[in-house]
Amino acid sequence: MDGTLVNSDAVVERCWRRWALREGLDPEAALEVVHGRQGYATMAVLLPDRPMEQNHADNRAMLAEETADTDGVVPIGGAHAFMDAIAALPHALVTSADEALARARMTASGLRMPEVRVTAENVGASKPDPEGFLKGAAELGFAASDCVVFEDSEAGIAAARAAGMRVVGVGPRAGALAPDAHVEDLTQVRVEAASDGSIRLHIDARQQHS
Repeated sequence: MDGTLVNSDAVVERCWRRWALREGLDPEAALEVVHGRQGYATMAVLLPDRPMEQNHADNRAMLAEETADTDGVVPIGGAHAFMDAIAALPHALVTSADEALARARMTASGLRMPEVRVTAENVGASKPDPEGFLKGAAELGFAASDCVVFEDSEAGIAAARAAGMRVVGVGPRAGALAPDAHVEDLTQVRVEAASDGSIRLHIDARQQHS
C-alpha cells in the first residue's frame, strides 16, 4: 500500500522524526529503515537493546498517530486506473499497516479497499519475513510462484523474494533494489486479462531508467 498505491511519505516522516528525536536518535537514520516494516520492527532495529514490550507499546501509539494524520496522503500516479483494472481479478493488499491505518490512507487517497487483505493484525512477523505475502497467496488460492508483488521498500522486496514471488518495484526506493521490473509509478503498468485465464502485466519500458 504505502509507496505502491498510496504516497504517505509526508506523514511517515513527520511521525518518525518526532519519535526519533524523543529517543535521542538521528531522524535520517530512522527514515532509512522505517519503510516497509511494522513500527515495532523498525524500533527493534534502531534500539536493539530496548525491551520488545516497549517497542510494541510505542508502535500502538505510533499507529494511532499515523491513522489520525492524513495530511499530504495522496494516491501514487496511476493508482486509480490500476485498481480499476484489477477489480475483477484476484488480488490482495498485504501491508505492514493495521486495518485502521490502511483504511484511513486508502480512503484519504480515494482508493477502494481490496476484499482480500493481510494487515498487521494478521501476521506474527513483520516484513522482511514472507508471512504476509504467503498468507495473501493462500487466501487467494494461488501458489506463491504464480503471484506478482508490487513493492517499494527493501524490507518488502526481501519479503516477496523470500516468499518465492516475482517483484515489480515501484518508485525511487525500489530502483536500486534489483526488482524483476521497475516503474516510477503505476502509469507505466497495464493489466490485461487474457482469454486463457492468465493475467498479463505490460510494463512501459520506454520510461524506465537504467
